[in-house]
Order: sequence, then C-alpha cells, then structure tokens
Amino acid sequence: MKLPEIDLYLIAPEIVITFFGLLVLMVDVFSAKESKKSALGYLSLLGVAIAFIFTVSQIQTGAASSGFEGMFVSDGFALFFKILFEIIAFLTLLISIGYARREGFECGEYYALLLFATLGMMLMAAGSHLLTIFLGLETMSIAMYVLTGIMREDRRSVESALKYFLLGAFATGFLLYGLALIYGATGSFYLKDIASFIASQKSLLKSPLLLMSLAFLTIGFGFKIGSVPFHMWTPDVYEGAPTSVTAFMATGVKAAGFSALLRVFFSALPAFHPDWTPMMWLLALATMTVGNIVAISQTNVKRLLAYSSIAHAGYLLVGFVAGSPRGISGILFYLMAYAFMNLGAFSCVILLGKKGEENTLITDYSGIGFKYPLLAAAMAMSLLSMAGIPPFAGFYAKLYVFAAAVESNNTGLVVLGVLNSAVSVYYYLRITVLMYFREPERDISGLQFSPASVIALVLAVIGILYMGLFPANVLSFAQKSIVGFM
Repeated sequence: MKLPEIDLYLIAPEIVITFFGLLVLMVDVFSAKESKKSALGYLSLLGVAIAFIFTVSQIQTGAASSGFEGMFVSDGFALFFKILFEIIAFLTLLISIGYARREGFECGEYYALLLFATLGMMLMAAGSHLLTIFLGLETMSIAMYVLTGIMREDRRSVESALKYFLLGAFATGFLLYGLALIYGATGSFYLKDIASFIASQKSLLKSPLLLMSLAFLTIGFGFKIGSVPFHMWTPDVYEGAPTSVTAFMATGVKAAGFSALLRVFFSALPAFHPDWTPMMWLLALATMTVGNIVAISQTNVKRLLAYSSIAHAGYLLVGFVAGSPRGISGILFYLMAYAFMNLGAFSCVILLGKKGEENTLITDYSGIGFKYPLLAAAMAMSLLSMAGIPPFAGFYAKLYVFAAAVESNNTGLVVLGVLNSAVSVYYYLRITVLMYFREPERDISGLQFSPASVIALVLAVIGILYMGLFPANVLSFAQKSIVGFM
C-alpha cells in the first residue's frame, strides 16, 4: 500500500501559527515573572509575521495546489483570506498588549487562543472538504467562546460568553445537519465532487434533501456573519466581551464566515444559484435595514459598532447576491477594507479608556477632538470610511459590490442599499459631531496610550487611506485571487 504524499509546505502558515500558539503556552508556564507577560504578545506577533512571510511566498509561486487527499487547497482564494486573517491577528495582538495588561487578563492562554482562532479561520478558507471547513469553524468558535469570557471576574464578559456559546452551539447544529444532508444526497464531502455529481444528476435540483440543506447552511453561516435574523447575539456579545476580542470577532470571525459561505455555495452548490438568490436577496435587505435602523438609537459605542457590523454584513450579501466574479472580488475587497476601518475604530475605543473606566458611551466622545486631536481624527476617518464617504476605503468597498449587483440586474437591491448607507451616515456623523462640535460632558484625563496600540491604530489608518487612494491595487489582488474559483 502506497502512503499518500504529505506536503507540509502547503500548510506552512498553519504549522507556524500552531507552533507559536503552543510555544506561547509553554513560555507562560515556565515564566515566573509577571513582568514578562508582555513578551508573550510580542512572541505571538513574531509567529503571525513568520506565517505571513510563508503565505506571501506561496502567493508568489502562482500555481494552486491541493494536498492531504484533496481535503486542503492552497489557491488564490485561500491565500487572500490567509493574508487577511494574518493582518487582523497582527493588529489585534498589537492592540491587546497594552489593553490586556490594563484590564488584568494578560496571560499565555489569551494570546494562544487568538492564534488558535486564527488557525481555525485559515482552515475554513482553505478547506476543499466539508469536514475540513467544519473542523476549522469549530477550532475558531471554541477559541472565541473562551476569549469572550476571558475576563472571568467581569459579569458582563461571562454572560456574553455564555450567550455566545449557547447560541453558537445551536447554530452549529443546524450547519452540521446541513452538511449531513448534502452527504446523504450526493455521497461525498468533497466540494468539487458534490458539484460534479449534482451537475450530472439534474433531478437533484429538486431534491428535498439538498433544498433543506441550503436552508440549514444559511442558518449556520448566517450566525457567523451576523445576518438577520441570526444576529441577536451580536450586540450583547460585542458589548460584554473585552474590546480587543470584540475587534477580532467583528473582523476575523465575519471574514471567516464569508470565506466558508463563498467556498461551499460557489464551489459545491453553484447549480442552486437560482434557488438561493431570492433568499439571499431578502436576507441582504433585512440585514442592512435592521442593522442601520437599530444603530441609530444606540448610546454605547460598542453596541453601535455591533449593529453597524450587522449592516455591513448586509452590504456584503449584496455582492453575494450578484454571484459573479465581480461580486466575489468586491466581497474580498470589502472584507479587507472593513478589517482596517473596524480595527481602527476599536483601537480608538481602547485608547480612550482606562482601568475601571471604559468610556464607551457616545457622550464620552464629546469634545475629544480638541483634547486628543490625533485620536479623534483617526476615529473620524474610521467612521467616515464605514459610512462610505470618499476618499476612504469604505467608499470603494460599497461601490464595487453595488456595481456588481447592478451588473447582475439587481438594481432594486442596490437602490435600497444606497438608501441604507445614507441612513448610516447619521449615526457615524453623530459621533464625529460630538467630537468636534460639542463641549465635553465630563473630564476624561489620565489616559495612558500603549505604544503597541498606537502603532496598530496608525497601521489601520494607513490601510484605510491606502485602499481609498489606491483601490485598484487591492482590487486587482482580489480579482486574481478568484481566478479558477468559480
């Protein structure tokens, strides 16, 4: 019996992330001094940087490849998302170093769990087998459940972790049931084999098993991306979790959910595009509308950003409804832009707080444009980018997904999306107006700006401006990443 060839270079970024996750745990165990805890964050940063180098080297080889009996693929789509996850992990680790020390949860398991969650995201994007995608999702999810409740003495953190775990387990059950139905109807877990079998058996297009599996998969993935009506966990969990975890969740988990959603629906189930399009059309509209309308009434910045995150999921689904290469590349561009502008906003939230005083009420931002002008400017740029105001990254992100939808004859959805985007300008500008045109309602002083968090904020702002001023570069990368994907 010939043993299968194992190409470890194919999973080099995943190996590096796993190694450094375990190394951080070991260093923490054998490090007696509390003063050395910050070194764990920098060690984690080193791991992500090395994984990034391996990922870039794989991109430069150009050719897509698969391994491990075809369960794992290294194509442009997977490599784009790996780059995105590594950027998100790097910036999250930077904002975590000072914040974790300030809030008292700086420990090896925190950094290790961030790395293991990143590992799960990478597996989701690179899975060409339903079980690989599911294992990646669970690796990510379990790490995120623990990270959400990492502040064990904070009742809100523990409560949000419990809500996230219970609802997440329920959604995972739907997802797993959907995967089982696909296997029952096609006899395979491989995405390409499933697509080929359905193409050869036209009668399966009316199969109750597969149509039901579409509904269950939509529920499972809908929970991960925070779409309506599977969004109810989002505001409570975003508010209760440590802010650095919220930033990671809002960007990384959403991107991972979309990577798996795109991979499964467009690689395994493209024949059902006419069936899922009306369903996704309604989900996109509902998600945009609910997210934006409820965000207007929020008084807490983290909850406002939570509902903003829901609205952005709706905009991303517009590209999904388009279902064209232009729509998919628009989603990839959008997720990259969304990562920078969201991490920028959450970095500002962290920097404006201090131990025992998070300052997350919207009124706490009154007048900070004069007391902390650079911090306010960074926050304003992040918010204006989310609103889709040029020349920031968010403008082109929305432009690309909306243009793809118009091209695919979904003009009505685009009109409703533009109206929703106009509504969002109100609550984004509300914070900006408070920062620059209102007197402070209370004195916020004694802030200690962690150098690592400041660097993260600067990098996020650079990303927002670069993608806004030179969008063609990232869009070209996104377009090349989906060659051969559809």
